[in-house]
Amino acid sequence: MVDEPASEESAGREDLDSTEEELVLDREEEDDAETEDAEDAGQLALDVFQDRDNIVIRSTIAGVSPDDLDITVASDTVIIKGERRQQHEVAEDDYFYKECYWGNFSRSLPLPVEIDVDKAKADIKDGVLILTLPKASATRTKKIKVKGGE
Repeated sequence: MVDEPASEESAGREDLDSTEEELVLDREEEDDAETEDAEDAGQLALDVFQDRDNIVIRSTIAGVSPDDLDITVASDTVIIKGERRQQHEVAEDDYFYKECYWGNFSRSLPLPVEIDVDKAKADIKDGVLILTLPKASATRTKKIKVKGGE
């Protein structure tokens, strides 16, 4: 049997397969880098939503003292750092399950709109951190009524 030259379609498929493999490899390298960063500090799970005037961020941080939190707010980014301290030392051999994260945590979050950093506030209630970030006046929306010309 004689080998026929590859058609343009099959050559294009090989190029696409090669590109897909490169993208998968690149993403695996990114995942490895993210994993290394995550090993240095735990990450917080966040809920982020908006109302008419504010961006609100909520995170469960039970067991974290307000003194162990460091929150930095810029007009377009929030950085939350802290430490969850273990109250009692327990020997590794005495654990049946060890699912809680103890130690430093950090989370940097780009904001969807600019905020007024001077009016930002943070509270902890029942183990939930609540950041209330007022939207900058330029990003707020307002409905206006159109008056008829007479």
